[in-house]
Amino acid sequence: MANGFGSMFIGASGLQGAQNALNTTANNLANVGTKGYVRQQVRFSDKQYDLLRNPTKVTNMHQSGLGVSIGDVVHARDVFLDKSYRLERGREAFYETCYETTSYVEDLLQELNGEEFKQSVEDIWTAFQELSKTPADSVTQNLVIQKAELLLSRSENLYTDLQSYQANIDTQIIDDINRVNEIGDRIYELNLEIQKVESNGKETAMTLRDERDYLLDELGKFSNITVREDDTGFVCVSVEGVEFVNEQQCFHMGYRLDTTTGFATPIWPHLSDDENKIYVDVYKTDGEISSEANTDVGSIKAKLIMRGDEYGVYSDLLTPEAYAKIEDRVIIETQAQVDLLLHEIATTMNNIFAPNKDEVFANGTVLRDANGNVVFQGDGKTSIKILDAEHAPVGVDGKLPPRELFERMGLERYTEVKDAQGNTYYVYNEENPEDPNTLYRVGNLKVNDELTKQVTLLPAFTKNGAVDYALGEKLAAAWEKQGMHISPDDQYPCTFQEFYDKMIGKLGTDGSIYKSSRDTMTNTVTSIDNSRQQIMGVSSDEELTKLIKYQSAYNASSRFMTVISQMTELIVTGLI
Repeated sequence: MANGFGSMFIGASGLQGAQNALNTTANNLANVGTKGYVRQQVRFSDKQYDLLRNPTKVTNMHQSGLGVSIGDVVHARDVFLDKSYRLERGREAFYETCYETTSYVEDLLQELNGEEFKQSVEDIWTAFQELSKTPADSVTQNLVIQKAELLLSRSENLYTDLQSYQANIDTQIIDDINRVNEIGDRIYELNLEIQKVESNGKETAMTLRDERDYLLDELGKFSNITVREDDTGFVCVSVEGVEFVNEQQCFHMGYRLDTTTGFATPIWPHLSDDENKIYVDVYKTDGEISSEANTDVGSIKAKLIMRGDEYGVYSDLLTPEAYAKIEDRVIIETQAQVDLLLHEIATTMNNIFAPNKDEVFANGTVLRDANGNVVFQGDGKTSIKILDAEHAPVGVDGKLPPRELFERMGLERYTEVKDAQGNTYYVYNEENPEDPNTLYRVGNLKVNDELTKQVTLLPAFTKNGAVDYALGEKLAAAWEKQGMHISPDDQYPCTFQEFYDKMIGKLGTDGSIYKSSRDTMTNTVTSIDNSRQQIMGVSSDEELTKLIKYQSAYNASSRFMTVISQMTELIVTGLI
């Protein structure tokens, strides 16, 4: 009877094992489309053996097995593939962000309110070409005024659109920071739940682990992360080399706001001192961006680089030191280029209509404005810029100083001064990089109000009243001069019109590089993920095969139980 009932145990264990395997397989099939789900694989093991007879010199040990049991349900992952996947996914997100930003800026330049920005440059060039032929013609003068206003309007619209895009990216950065903090909080909560479930050493919190790993995959898209799991199942996470989630808490990422632009910069609040304005930034955005140094990881970092920390101005392109701060920051570099193009057109045209010269005044010469304030004291050495009245053209009224075409808001081109002898001079009000109101730049320019009211005041005559055809030659030559550089690294000077083509060309080259890098990273991520899915992914075909196998095993165990039951019944009834 013992052997008979032992066989019953074997059959029962087969039924139970097959049923559990069927349940696991069904769970896998039910989660074929569930994101982050890791397939569960059943591993069978032998149950306890009963010793029937001790071995002797001539006989083996006699044992009776009690069947099969579920030794383990494997929750398979490869930590090395996970690490590679998260790193390469962060790198893919970095270049994807760079490519999208570059493409968007390129679209802004090529299509502004239905027209290319280049068209406004072409239009004013055409207007000046006509003016160079007949400088005193009011029709061509009016055309120049109209196209100048259009150039200013389109430049300001483009610059404003770029600023709006910066603000949009800034909003995305704040949203990403909030999402990172949400992920960190949830990972910490899952750590505690997993520890609680697995504390008995018998159960694996598979669903909780799947959710946690999926969140870690998402976190890797935002930043360069490092993950470490201890013996208790608790995961510690570092972001950009700084502890983010540990055994005690999740250290939230914060941000500080720039007082000028309002841009947000991610910081670590627990490492910063807000009272003393000492902040520890999360991301290092300066220095070389390369895969070798792992400095090209994370969408947030890419957005910070693309957005920049300021608004671009033309002076950023004048020296290598200034350019180094904005290089590869697509939006502010483009802003600076647009500003430089407008600045060069405005100052070049103004210097033709109202030419200056350097003048050195004798020692002791005092120049005073209309209010008697001292504007300049001569020392016989220092020169200042004044109107070149001898060669300056004038408008139809013949007055000096001549009107400049592009006027700075709130600051006239000249200050009228007199010396002790009553001689009149017009001192040029220089641009001061420290004072934005003195610059010929986007947002600070307008077409001279007097010229918009009376176009014939545009300088076109010599001081003796003759039409100044030399003025026309200068205007035409200015548009043919190759004197602009897109950056301090640019070795080939170009004209105003060619400058725009260089802008588009550089954006296209940068976009192509980013796209190529993005595509390479996408292929790498896909390859790694395919390798991961071979280990943890659910194959419906494979699971259906297992379903048939375990169903057959269940049927076999059931048939085995029936046979044993019939044998037992026959033995019992046969003894009566």
